[in-house]
Amino acid sequence: MSDEMLLAGFGAGDPTLSVRFVRRFQSVIFGVALSVLGDRTVAEDVAQRTFEQAWRHAATFDSRRGSVHVWLAGIARHEAIDTARRSSPTPTDPLVLADLLGDERGGAAAGDPRWIAAAAPLRSALRTLPVEQARAVVLAGVHGYTAREIADHERVPVGTAKTRLRTAMGRLRERLAEPSGEPTPEAHRP
Repeated sequence: MSDEMLLAGFGAGDPTLSVRFVRRFQSVIFGVALSVLGDRTVAEDVAQRTFEQAWRHAATFDSRRGSVHVWLAGIARHEAIDTARRSSPTPTDPLVLADLLGDERGGAAAGDPRWIAAAAPLRSALRTLPVEQARAVVLAGVHGYTAREIADHERVPVGTAKTRLRTAMGRLRERLAEPSGEPTPEAHRP
């Protein structure tokens, strides 16, 4: 039986085809999850969620865009990456923006003079941004938030979060490229 037929039966809830579908793809999905996460127990959970996603979205599968095998591996990979991102520790509370923008002794490497010297230009450049843009940069750069996570955290649409981040990164790039810290005439162009 073809992969597409098994997927259709799985999506329709047919018990026999569902068992065959899971048996056919369980090692592939588990292997993808394990290669990303390196933890068998967590990979098993990701494999389970991958099958749940496949069941929910079986009707959206389009064989013109690729095989069932590739589609499932992609779902497993995304689930594993999301799981790894959620489980990675956050270095500090993202609301402590003042530490990054203020006192030169603050931040993650407070006692390290090399960090203080290296961070000074960035701190100075961050201070020139509107606070919502600076927060977006810190959430993305320091804490690893995605645009979606920034949008959720800031309670704004994803497009707004992306715009804030893109605008802020452009301004920081310009500011950090300036040798004196003073804006160049090019930086004032619309």
